[in-house]
Amino acid sequence: MSDTANSSQNPALQSESAIKRFFRATEIDARMLGMIAALILIWCLFDIASGIMRGNFGGLLGGSFLTPRNLWTLLVQTSSIAVMSTGMVLLIVMRQLDLSVGSMLSMVAVAGAVLQVFKLAPVLGVGHWSIWMVGVLACIALGAAVGAFNGWLTAYAKIPAFIVTLGGLLAYSGIAFYMAKGETVAPMDKTFEVFGGGIPLSWLGPFWSWMLALLVCASIIFAIINGRRQRLRFKFPLRPVWAEVFLAVLGSAVVLGITHVMNSYPWPFKLIENYAKANGVTIPAGVEDRDGTAVCMAGEQVVRCTSGLVYYTGYSLPVIVALVVGIVMTFLATRTMFGRYVYAIGGNPEAAELAGINTKMMIVKVFALMGALVGVSAIISSARLNAATNALGLTNELYVIAATVIGGTSLAGGVGTIYGAMIGALMMQSIISGMSLLNLPAAFQNVVVGAVLVLAVYLDQLYSRRVK
Repeated sequence: MSDTANSSQNPALQSESAIKRFFRATEIDARMLGMIAALILIWCLFDIASGIMRGNFGGLLGGSFLTPRNLWTLLVQTSSIAVMSTGMVLLIVMRQLDLSVGSMLSMVAVAGAVLQVFKLAPVLGVGHWSIWMVGVLACIALGAAVGAFNGWLTAYAKIPAFIVTLGGLLAYSGIAFYMAKGETVAPMDKTFEVFGGGIPLSWLGPFWSWMLALLVCASIIFAIINGRRQRLRFKFPLRPVWAEVFLAVLGSAVVLGITHVMNSYPWPFKLIENYAKANGVTIPAGVEDRDGTAVCMAGEQVVRCTSGLVYYTGYSLPVIVALVVGIVMTFLATRTMFGRYVYAIGGNPEAAELAGINTKMMIVKVFALMGALVGVSAIISSARLNAATNALGLTNELYVIAATVIGGTSLAGGVGTIYGAMIGALMMQSIISGMSLLNLPAAFQNVVVGAVLVLAVYLDQLYSRRVK
């Protein structure tokens, strides 16, 4: 029976407002919609402010924030924090916390860099095809092992996670400093550098970006159709057909819109020049770089190139990695027994243990998963800089926790979503990027980030009281 039929037979549902009926029919999370609205508002405010302060009228609202260049860079910068925030969701849902993720990232990144630069390269030769593979696997394995160690101390040694990970915050940073000997370890393997998104090999380009977008759109439509079939199979209430169509159109429009923005950012001209020289491509006369955008000279007037040598970036590999991690973690949290156990433990640990769930082993597994995700973030961060230092993950733990809480994960446990944490990571990075764009002092930036975190927790408390 459809949801529309149910509403026609229920007088209480008939008295609902149009907005409530819309949210009930589409099953859109109003809290997520609020976060997205707040994110868009932040973007618009920063764009207007940057336009007023710099007199740059190239953006949508007169500024330089809502430009393809800045938005492309913003997504790349968000990738590392977004990956770690997906693991932090499960920890906080289980009423645990990991304060060591920033220091762990530094340690894992330095270990991976030392392995590549000082161990493998002298033995196998610089540029050997296996170096990047060993580096990637080593970072993920080391992160998982360290995370499992944190989990074991928490679950079996019964030391509070706050103390265990606070000690790790100090210890792992010291180990990173010892391994790096206080120096920057560089350069990384050339293939490994692709994971950072800073070189052309890590950009999909317009064609493959559009192919990926079409694949995602097809997946959205398939998921909606398959979900409707499953509801029919198990006799669950159905969404109205118009709501299914609306969700498919909305999801596809968002994917295509983001892809259009990613494909609108051209390579910096110096990079095009180097690429052209390396590949014997002739550069048309009059092409120059103007604020990262390829332009042509028409007499005294600067105009956009219509026939010049212009290459566009498309999606960057770190963004793809973050999206894949988000999809996998969402599936893990919502469609597997592992995820159900996590939320059951977070909702009521005693009841979960009485139900036969091995809560101690689950804690170890979730901490190990968090460590593996830290390893992925360490790969992205070190590859992007093409170097690793003991300060690489400095304060990252604060940004990860802030992103998770802003994304709607309750510190009381039992409540949280992966996509919410990733939106929270994007919001945090947007605030940091916007303040940097306005040349605000670093001290002021920290004050704003701290205030946003406190405000997010306050709003979470208000929401929890309202639900109760």
